[in-house]
Amino acid sequence: MELELRHLRVLCAIADVGSVGRAAVELGYSQPAMSTQLRRIERHFGAPLFDRNASGVELTSYGTEVLAQARDVLARADAIGRRPGRNAAGARRLLRLAATNSPVLSGMVARLRSRLPDVGLTVSSVYASSEIVRLLEDGAVDAAIAADYPGLELRHSAAVAHRGIVTEPSFLALSARHRLRHRVEVGLADLADSAWFVTPDDGAGWPGVFYAACESAGFAPAAVHEFLGDQLQLQAMIAESLGVAVVQATLRPIPGVVVKPLIGTPLWCRYVLAWRRESLADECADTLVGAASAAYRALIAQSPHLRTWASRTWSLARP
Repeated sequence: MELELRHLRVLCAIADVGSVGRAAVELGYSQPAMSTQLRRIERHFGAPLFDRNASGVELTSYGTEVLAQARDVLARADAIGRRPGRNAAGARRLLRLAATNSPVLSGMVARLRSRLPDVGLTVSSVYASSEIVRLLEDGAVDAAIAADYPGLELRHSAAVAHRGIVTEPSFLALSARHRLRHRVEVGLADLADSAWFVTPDDGAGWPGVFYAACESAGFAPAAVHEFLGDQLQLQAMIAESLGVAVVQATLRPIPGVVVKPLIGTPLWCRYVLAWRRESLADECADTLVGAASAAYRALIAQSPHLRTWASRTWSLARP
């Protein structure tokens, strides 16, 4: 089979909705035809791109790599003959980007400079994903990196669209002197008596998902310090054995801090690209998602604790 752009659009549609059947409806195929198309595409690549399960499909680690490249190819193909960075008067376009505390931001912005050379970027730091949605709804920003959690998908009006970048497990940061420092994985219940650093309400489900996980593990945290500040400051306090914290899986620990997976992976976080439909064309959104996905893959390469855990348990970076 000769690979065509329509095949790449099939992959993107399946990944976006997480279901072969729903993707078939969106693209106007029958489900059997879509399934046959997917099998042919996977034969072309020589490896499965999706894992099938009762609720739909999830990208394999190889599928994630292929999808990021497919989005980039589609964005470049759609831009042929256009000057996407200029408006009708020839002025340079400004893209207003907001972002929650996401590890992919810096790498994404760096890649956008080369992928969208005619577009100027402004970046605003906004902690709460609910506030990010408000800014998009009001037209104050054009696109954003927000967060949500399994079962708590980001809520917004039809004026806004969103697409998953990555769903990652949440890990644990503790002092290198902690009694559990030699454990390969740590259970939440093992830390029932610990003090916790917990970031405040993000309007998307945190810290409710944290407290729910603790309750499922049979305890309520003994002490909680609400903390929203510099990551290095947080790690310095953890290194001094002042508490532990749930952290992003790609966190780079400073000396005195170790990062461990949680037994049973009770906490997950999804990073999404959200954008105002009238402000951002689909091909530009594809470019932003591709840049963010590439940035996350680079972070994985710098996170040995995540790579080690993933090699045992998980296909990395599912959207």
